Amino acid sequence: MKLKEIDRTAMQAWSPAQSHPIYLATGTSAQQLDATFSTSASLEIFELDLADPSLDMKSCATFSSSHRYHKLIWGPHKMDSKGNISGVLIAGGENGNIILYDPSKIIAGDEEVVIAQKDKHTGPVRALDVNIFQTNLVASGANESEIYIWDLNNFATPMTPGAKTQPPEDISCIAWNRQVQHILASASPSGRATVWDLRKNEPIIKVSDHSNRMHCSGLAWHPDVATQMVLASEDDRLPVIQMWDLRFASSPLRVLENHARGILAIAWSMADPELLLSCGKDAKILCSNPNTGEVLYELPTNTQWCFDIQWCPRNPAVLSAASFDGRISVYSIMGGSIDGLRQKQVDKLSSSFGNLDPFGTGQPLPPLQIPQQTAQHSIVLPLKKPPKWVRRPVGASFSFGGKLVTFENAKVQPQQGAEQQQQRQHVFISQVVTEKDFLSRSEQLQQVVQSQSFVGYCQRKIDASQTEFEKNVWSFLKVNFEEDSRGKYLELLGYRREELGKKRIKEEKQESDFVPSVGGTFNISVSGDIDGLITRALLTGNFESAVDLCLHDNRMADAIILAIAGGQELLAQTQKKYFAKSQSKITRLITAVVMKNWKEIVESCDLKNWREALAAVLTYAKPDEFSALCDLLGARLESEGDSLLQTQACLCYICAGNVEKLVACWTKAQDGSNPLSLQDLIEKVVILRKAVQLTQALDTNTVGALLAEKMSQYASLLAAQGSIAAALAFLPDNTNQPNIVQLRERLCRAQGKPVPGQESSKSPYERQPLSKGRPGPSAGHPQMPRVQTQQYYPHGENPPPPGFIMHGNVNPNTAAPPPASPGHMHSQLPPYPQPQRPQNGWNDPPALNRVPKKKKMPENFMPPVPITSPIMNPAGDPQSQMLQQQPSAPGPLSSQPSFPQPHLAGGQPFHGVQQPLGQTGMPPPFSKPNMEGAPGAPIGNTIQHVQALPTEKITKKPIPEEHLILKTTFEDLIQRCLSSATDPQTKRKLDDASKRLEFLYDKLREQTLSPTIINGLHSIARSIETRNYSEGLTVHTHIVSTSNFSETSAFMPVLKVVLSQASKLGV
Repeated sequence: MKLKEIDRTAMQAWSPAQSHPIYLATGTSAQQLDATFSTSASLEIFELDLADPSLDMKSCATFSSSHRYHKLIWGPHKMDSKGNISGVLIAGGENGNIILYDPSKIIAGDEEVVIAQKDKHTGPVRALDVNIFQTNLVASGANESEIYIWDLNNFATPMTPGAKTQPPEDISCIAWNRQVQHILASASPSGRATVWDLRKNEPIIKVSDHSNRMHCSGLAWHPDVATQMVLASEDDRLPVIQMWDLRFASSPLRVLENHARGILAIAWSMADPELLLSCGKDAKILCSNPNTGEVLYELPTNTQWCFDIQWCPRNPAVLSAASFDGRISVYSIMGGSIDGLRQKQVDKLSSSFGNLDPFGTGQPLPPLQIPQQTAQHSIVLPLKKPPKWVRRPVGASFSFGGKLVTFENAKVQPQQGAEQQQQRQHVFISQVVTEKDFLSRSEQLQQVVQSQSFVGYCQRKIDASQTEFEKNVWSFLKVNFEEDSRGKYLELLGYRREELGKKRIKEEKQESDFVPSVGGTFNISVSGDIDGLITRALLTGNFESAVDLCLHDNRMADAIILAIAGGQELLAQTQKKYFAKSQSKITRLITAVVMKNWKEIVESCDLKNWREALAAVLTYAKPDEFSALCDLLGARLESEGDSLLQTQACLCYICAGNVEKLVACWTKAQDGSNPLSLQDLIEKVVILRKAVQLTQALDTNTVGALLAEKMSQYASLLAAQGSIAAALAFLPDNTNQPNIVQLRERLCRAQGKPVPGQESSKSPYERQPLSKGRPGPSAGHPQMPRVQTQQYYPHGENPPPPGFIMHGNVNPNTAAPPPASPGHMHSQLPPYPQPQRPQNGWNDPPALNRVPKKKKMPENFMPPVPITSPIMNPAGDPQSQMLQQQPSAPGPLSSQPSFPQPHLAGGQPFHGVQQPLGQTGMPPPFSKPNMEGAPGAPIGNTIQHVQALPTEKITKKPIPEEHLILKTTFEDLIQRCLSSATDPQTKRKLDDASKRLEFLYDKLREQTLSPTIINGLHSIARSIETRNYSEGLTVHTHIVSTSNFSETSAFMPVLKVVLSQASKLGV
């Protein structure tokens, strides 16, 4: 869109890239007159202010000149990176003169602005260019094949690149090479271009078009490729831009034919080699990609021709165009809004009239009403593709699984234009591992879980513990995997039964020395004192009174001993009275031991004695209350204790086997933000869960919310380090938390595994399509038992034989067969349901039968029923008899597998013919006998006995992992096509194609395909992933045409059908 405009008939030159602000110099153009026929000339400098929305450019200075100019350039001679010096303006005059101006003096308004001037050339100087490597070198071209090289440091004597070309001709264009500083090119209107080598001082190559209609009006070198250049023709008969490569200079490398009439000027962007400006006599300014010839942008211009276009060196999106209508316009190729331009036109038109009375009516004109344009036309679109300076030179993004995806648009020298430029885009995928210690410890934990070596692992953790608490935790965890875990817990708490036993033996020895001798006579006192009363009570057998008297006299030992003799009830009462009176330090402990009230101890003990309380629970608590008491003690330590006691609650939870509370307690006590801290927790949780699973035989699959959150965090960390398989193993299964479900799905997809819950839809054993024309329950007939549900097997596979029990994804409808009828024992097993395949399907290969074919039977042929059962009902319709089947009384045979047996009406078993469900009025299809050699039965796909069928015919090798993507991709494409297809015929084709592709999968399992076919199939799979089905069909054609037909005929035709249908459906 247009940004600025200047009403001047002039040549133009942008200030160098180092200059700021941006200036545009204009010099009065030679051989052109404006509407006033003025012969004066001037040199002006304008400032480009894009912050100003108006179209006017600010004029900084004007210098009246005595020369008109054919060419004007602004060189960066003696400029620094900050642009303190404004460089030098170089002008080519009408009379062979070259004038050097100082732009800074022109802007400052000085009178002496000419640096130097030479009249060396013959005729007007139409070509000028500055060497970008040595900015003091300027090349100029004029008539009579004159080319001079000027040194701005020594402007007096110019050099020549070599002898003049013959015949003499005008030099219309000249340009320094953008990559090699000593290479110069010149062109003449005759169509010839000459390349000069200044080191050899001679021309090295001449380029010309054989049509002799190429009149060169423009010449430009490729910004990046040293050997490539473009030439523009101003001849209306050949309005083209030719791209030449000097290594193949016999003909143009590419020809751009976007203009309808001759081209007047071209300019190649230094910021993006894929942007080439051109303007022509068709009044168009086009921005094209010279590598492809595509027009990327057409500037909105008027009907006037433009004779000069230039890119702004500092702002690569800005360009200027000088037209023959006396106007220089500044455009942007990035698009924008043109509302400001319209408003300026409105204001300019209004200000032309103002409030005057131009018609002498005595009244001013009313306000000018401009109709509002629709908003959709006020936006000018930018280029079709983003220019190079907008594109990111480098980029990086982290993806799931710790993958780092990076790209770098490296500056590579292309060899053949677009073909090579398309290859310089590289995307790198690397695995980023930042937590090596975390991964190492996680791998160790996985190895321990697989090898079940928990004791050794705990011992290594104990030896490596840095703190006493860490050592205690691992010691407690280790005890769970040893015998007599409670005794080992007591030892860890500091209570060893052996040491207590030794102390007790020593005390007994000391007491035995003071035992009084037993013997002699004793007196039974019946006096009135306490002893007498106790004696009377004992003599009468009144133990209760005797105990009460002893308690009253504070003779506690006597009371307890007498209560033991009085029975359990008296003993319990006495114990309560004793504990009520006793005030010793261990009374409450003794109370709990005797009364078995351990909850009282756990709830009431001083938390400083938590070890003693835990030891008591370990010693006396029953198994069913042990965990609850440990949990209770741990909860007290957490809620009532200080920070040190709160951490000790973890030991109580370990004893209780309470994983969830251990996680909560550990999370409070430790910093969970560090991955290694989370690894510490997961190690303890995994070991404790294994211990609980081994010792308490509880279901450890139940995961609490907090544990699930921690396991999810752990799995996310593993996935971020690239350990996808380990992350999936640690992720809890039986939870429906959305974040965990999403993480599991992403992990499965990252591994290429089916997402849990979706396997059933992909299993070939559970798909039961009942499309039009296939057997199914018909109206008016009772439905057969579920045992008749048809199972479809991949094409090329045989169904399991009778008696073979299928594992895995088997149709649940066949899991519970009706029992066989008692009294009818047969040596042959009932027939297994056979898959119904469409006869004479499209492109079907010959059926692979294991036995020779017999003579073809007529379609309405019904084979005789073998006599293998009691007489059937002769009056009933055979088809209706087979449809009216009923299970008989229970009583399965023990000598053969309990498979379902169809029954006829009346409860009679039928073993001869398996009749699928059909529609009313349809002739019955062929029957399948249940044993070989049945009378009248055709020899076909007879069912073999289970002992006669080796295992190799049932089990198949797995597809190699590197080729499993082929099966996944092809099956996914067929499923997408089936979901989008509405035509039954198309669905039948896709169903059959799915079965026919089993031939391919079998060849992949046997690895019998050639590497060329394998590579081609992987190329097809990649094209399917990118939805580029046309490319897939091209690769398919190449495979078929270059490979052995017998090797690919079984599966390549159906693969082509699938690709064609996918392209047609647009899935």
